[in-house]
Amino acid sequence: MGLLYNNFPSHIFRAYDIRGKSSLLTSDMVGSIAHGLAQQFLAVGQTRLAIGYDARINSPLYASIIEEVCESYGLDVCIIGCCSSPMLYYIARDFDGNGIMVTASHNPKTDNGIKWIVQGEPPTPEMIQHVATDAKHHFVPKKSVLPSALPHQILPQYCLQYQHVLLTDIQLQAPVKIVLDGMHGSAGRCANLVLNKLGCDVTALRCIANGEFPDHAPDPSQIAHLGQLREAVIKQQADIGIALDGDGDRLVLIDAEGNVITADRLLCLFAEMCLKTHPQAEIVYDVKCSTMVRNTVHALEGQATMLRTGSTFLRKYLAQSKGRAVFGGEYAGHYVFNDGRGWGYDDGLYAALRVIEYMQANQLSLAELLARYPERVGTEDLYISTNHVDPKAVLAEVERQSQQIDAEISKIDGIRLDFDDGFGIIRASNTGEYFTLRFDADDMTRMRQIQRLFVNMLVEQYPSIAQDISDAQ
Repeated sequence: MGLLYNNFPSHIFRAYDIRGKSSLLTSDMVGSIAHGLAQQFLAVGQTRLAIGYDARINSPLYASIIEEVCESYGLDVCIIGCCSSPMLYYIARDFDGNGIMVTASHNPKTDNGIKWIVQGEPPTPEMIQHVATDAKHHFVPKKSVLPSALPHQILPQYCLQYQHVLLTDIQLQAPVKIVLDGMHGSAGRCANLVLNKLGCDVTALRCIANGEFPDHAPDPSQIAHLGQLREAVIKQQADIGIALDGDGDRLVLIDAEGNVITADRLLCLFAEMCLKTHPQAEIVYDVKCSTMVRNTVHALEGQATMLRTGSTFLRKYLAQSKGRAVFGGEYAGHYVFNDGRGWGYDDGLYAALRVIEYMQANQLSLAELLARYPERVGTEDLYISTNHVDPKAVLAEVERQSQQIDAEISKIDGIRLDFDDGFGIIRASNTGEYFTLRFDADDMTRMRQIQRLFVNMLVEQYPSIAQDISDAQ
């Protein structure tokens, strides 16, 4: 048994989902995980669930394996076909809030993964580890012939059900010219249908699901992946460009001039929208968001709350806030409305529709709406190796050194230092031997000063890590 456990890929069980290379997340591994999932649903008295899957080549097969195992436990299972994660979350409401989504979201085509909800809420990290523990007991690594892939199926009744709720919620006063980039993921087809039914003039790019992802990973947070969309927005003289990730739970917007709208600015706009209708309510954001988000919420007389990174933590916080928190967003592009509209989960299409609706209500372009939230100077996520050093020791050193600095210290998720004009953060990965860092400030000079501050805090005890931070761009 010990040998089998040594081969068990524990690291694919992350803080907020299961995700890894398909060479690790094999069909046998998926079957083992399905035992843990079935037991988790049954443990809280749940017997009905929906299963959806994304565009990846092996996703329909994995969904079928999960269905078979869950049914062996007596669960009533319904596969709803190839869909976005938001669509699965919505349809799961008809299954007592229980659903499983086979997806690796924005990851490369070589990866796959599993997300799920139990009674409408995402699993806690502890629940994910319980699934890992149960999966170990059923895990037997085999060198068997790989099962044949199954075809992707679009089941119209579920897509129509999801479309209906969006079309009922969103009111557009006039046609809008839109370029939509589905990045070959599972959200583009349905999003295109919704936009057309709303009367929009839509230019659709890569809206047919293709698990080969022929251009690049379905990740709109990478500016290099937005070239086609930006060019099309300018060429078509569109009002807005919409990019959705592989499973449709993340959003990136492009304005009419082809500019990429950063998540920080969009978060500020969403906070403005929600606080207009819910004065003094709570707005939630993750530790990677800029100081501008907090300052904006305070200026709008709202309550600003910072959480650890991970959209599942965001959704769970909103669900348990009893309506106090009306919106939550993440730097990664997850946006969750909880303002009496929206359904408490991250849906890239719905977030885009709320922006378009707000543009029309104010008779302003996206650029004009965002003019009060100027572009920040900041890095993308920077990844550096731990150099085989204990991450906890490195974070402890940053915390110790930061006591001598005039900054607000947060330890919600890693170590974050906030200044009046910017911030810096260092976090340890829970899936690999690396740190994630991000720096943000009013201007480039100040941003580099904050970055240098982190270098100086580590240069004596951890010179190789300090050098990597210095070199990171």
